Amino acid sequence: MNARVTLKQISEMTKVSPSTVSRVINEYPNVSQDVRERVLRAVRETGYQPNPAARSLARGKSQVLGLIIPKSAASVCADPFFSHVIQGVAAACKMYDYVLSLVLFHTVEDETRTVSHILSQQLLDGVIMTATQRDNQSVYQLLDSGIPFVLVGQHDSDQVSYVDSDNLAGAYTAVTHLIRLGHRRVATITGPLNNLAAVQRKQGYLQALRDRDRTVEEELIAVGEFTEVSGYTAMRRLLPHQPDAVFVASDLMAQGAVRAINQAGLAVPDDIALVGYDDLPAATLTNPPLTTIRQPIKRAGQTAVETLLDLIAHGSEPPRRIILPTELVIRQSCSAARPLIREVMN
Repeated sequence: MNARVTLKQISEMTKVSPSTVSRVINEYPNVSQDVRERVLRAVRETGYQPNPAARSLARGKSQVLGLIIPKSAASVCADPFFSHVIQGVAAACKMYDYVLSLVLFHTVEDETRTVSHILSQQLLDGVIMTATQRDNQSVYQLLDSGIPFVLVGQHDSDQVSYVDSDNLAGAYTAVTHLIRLGHRRVATITGPLNNLAAVQRKQGYLQALRDRDRTVEEELIAVGEFTEVSGYTAMRRLLPHQPDAVFVASDLMAQGAVRAINQAGLAVPDDIALVGYDDLPAATLTNPPLTTIRQPIKRAGQTAVETLLDLIAHGSEPPRRIILPTELVIRQSCSAARPLIREVMN
């Protein structure tokens, strides 16, 4: 065996995707005869020979799926979003008789090395990964490996399969609701803007303002990190600009925003109305309970497993793109404390 030859090199030589090379090597159907012959010829010419045990596992006999969360273990434990994803994935794995292997990291810096090690072992039938930074290298490692995988969260690459909620529509609904209640200075606390979900939620905020002829004021936009502390810090930056409402791009950040508002001697919703995003259980425990955009987090995890099993059975092409609907859940954090302004409803 020529150890220097990789599946990615076979892919480049034959001008087909790594997943297609993997399907040929592992004797999957639904590959054209021309492509199959081209790949097998490259395999013979280079001396590339996959490990027989790995080939057996690649045919779906390990019954193990991996869930990779590219964050430190401490970050995952601090954010209830991830526990809901894990619950959804675990429930679906049990339903379909798969074992779930959960991969966390001691530090974010461990990620690339750990993912490389996991892929080199070839012990997983497929992988689910939660999306984080748009340039996350683990996504490209998975693409190069040819292993079937699905993201929980969208990605810019047209080769990636994913499941996500409709971030833009959810944010648009949240901001439209605040405007309909008569609020004039609607601010936002975004997530980190190297995260596609955060970018889309910001786009929804901007689109709702523009559709109702509102001026976009940059001082009313603060960037957070999807953490309670960052929501608190961002809200403190917004307070001098006197917003009367804020769309916060996660419930965890909204909890921090409420704390900052209260410490400033103001009240929610009498002085500043809030809408969050997620509808995590803690949204009902804030004071007052949080109006928020409900995204189906557990369902996204379950759907990711079902999508991954489809990829394993039928191949990764074309990529699957599933967008789940969101829902506005109205509680007390943005009650109609002032009359509706009908002109806003155009």
